[in-house]
Amino acid sequence: MENLFMLAKGTFAPQAHVGVPEGTYEEELGRNGFFGRVSHLYHAHPPTGWTRIEGPLKPRAINANNLKPADGQAVTFLYNEDVALKVARPTQAMAYSFRNADADEVYFIHRGSGRLETDFGPLAYEAGDYLVLPRGTTYRLNPSTADNFYLVIESFSEIGLPEKGMLGRNALFDPGVIQTPTPAPSLASGGEWELRIKREGQLTSVFYPFDPIDVVGWKGDLTVWKVNVRDFRPVSSHRYHLPPSVHTTMLGRNFVVCTFAPRPLESDPEAMRVPFYHRNIDFDEVIFYHAGDFFSRDGIAPGMVTFHPQGIHHGPHPKAITASREKTETVEYAVMVDAKRPLKLTPEAQSVEWAEYWMSWGAKEAVR
Repeated sequence: MENLFMLAKGTFAPQAHVGVPEGTYEEELGRNGFFGRVSHLYHAHPPTGWTRIEGPLKPRAINANNLKPADGQAVTFLYNEDVALKVARPTQAMAYSFRNADADEVYFIHRGSGRLETDFGPLAYEAGDYLVLPRGTTYRLNPSTADNFYLVIESFSEIGLPEKGMLGRNALFDPGVIQTPTPAPSLASGGEWELRIKREGQLTSVFYPFDPIDVVGWKGDLTVWKVNVRDFRPVSSHRYHLPPSVHTTMLGRNFVVCTFAPRPLESDPEAMRVPFYHRNIDFDEVIFYHAGDFFSRDGIAPGMVTFHPQGIHHGPHPKAITASREKTETVEYAVMVDAKRPLKLTPEAQSVEWAEYWMSWGAKEAVR
């Protein structure tokens, strides 16, 4: 049973995110990624109204459009002991098969289309697809377009689906929209066929006189699968701004993957319509912006990434708060990764960083 014993002191709103007292700025201090104990603090000034930040702990943004991975490879921009976030930009089909013996992989197709060939069979893919590859799967990527941009989430634990509880198993996306492959084995032989296996970050090449993707049938509950963001049906409330955890799409050890998709905004005039100020103290938050109008974050374009580390305040841009008053719905698609252990920014990411991002909140610009 949830502990309903709550204390309240001073000036506060009885209902979180609704009817914030005039002249105050509500901030959520919570534990365990919006699932744990929580208090709401009512500030006299915006928590992001800073004038200077000295030290490494600050909101970051990178323009992943400017990352330049080698063809067929992926470049890492954030990582920790549980997950690595990468960008891949292939221009041609893989000349070899690949097997990741270190991690499950999730490919999010930001741009481009093609065919994923796997042990289990092929899957066609297009923009907006999540492709989930269990650790140990043999596969080849065959893009059919020249301009390809994939976000790659490398998970050092098994990727799973969240429990949907009282929402029921058909919420967010129905299992019926998940697509799995049917075997279409390659019976090609002759010459030399290379399989590259990654283990502990090192590559081993195994060579065969036939195509190693030659499975003629499979059964079981472990397989490659895909789902598209257009099939995601977000949970919303017209009277209360829900936390991002309701958009959880996949789970790994110590991290979650969430999907932001178009949804109606809150119609109650007293309810907040943009993400509330918070210092989500147990998780780093990363958002990859895929498509649409990102009304809660000013100055962000598709293909960019924001990174908000644990400990420092996080909240909507002042201009976004004003803009939200004129809107009735969101028209954005984005992928969020929340990681429990601190993420590290790579030198490649730092080279394409928007260095002034932390200054885009300003005490002079802040509005309620």
